[in-house]
Amino acid sequence: MKLVILDRDGVINYDSKQFIKSPAEWRPIPGSIEAIAKLSQAGYRVVLATNQSGIGRGLFDMDTLNAIHDKMHRAVQAAGGRIDAIFYCPHPIDAGCRCRKPMPGMFERIASCFNVDLTGTPAVGDSLRDLHVAAAMRARPLLVLTGKGTQTMAEGGLPEGTLVFADLAAATDHILS
Repeated sequence: MKLVILDRDGVINYDSKQFIKSPAEWRPIPGSIEAIAKLSQAGYRVVLATNQSGIGRGLFDMDTLNAIHDKMHRAVQAAGGRIDAIFYCPHPIDAGCRCRKPMPGMFERIASCFNVDLTGTPAVGDSLRDLHVAAAMRARPLLVLTGKGTQTMAEGGLPEGTLVFADLAAATDHILS
């Protein structure tokens, strides 16, 4: 099975220091929706792994998160693609859970649910926590320079072998090449 793991905020949609708290605030980064459609059409299972601590902080509720994801699903479907699953951590940063990236819990659930070894699976993110969990699970970390990506690159500490791309569209072109 061909699988790709994507972070959401900063990779697919514009990020916000105040969190994405409503469907109106969710705006796709140019080319990201089409990139997901290309991955789907090439036979990839597209899975999201996203920290959503705004739930645990009380900034938005599950109905709102579902509405945001519904908007995203509809945009991807309109472009001819699909998102096969969304895994998320609703806990605040200080909760100490295993599912919040960079901890491996979310990636372990993905591997279990899809019955796959994540070795070599492309995992696209814009922050060190995305890249570190990918490397820890032997997935292939891909950094995009959208969202926090430029800052992440400047700070250094990227896992060995991390590939860097301008955005999800460029990362997708590499994955499909």
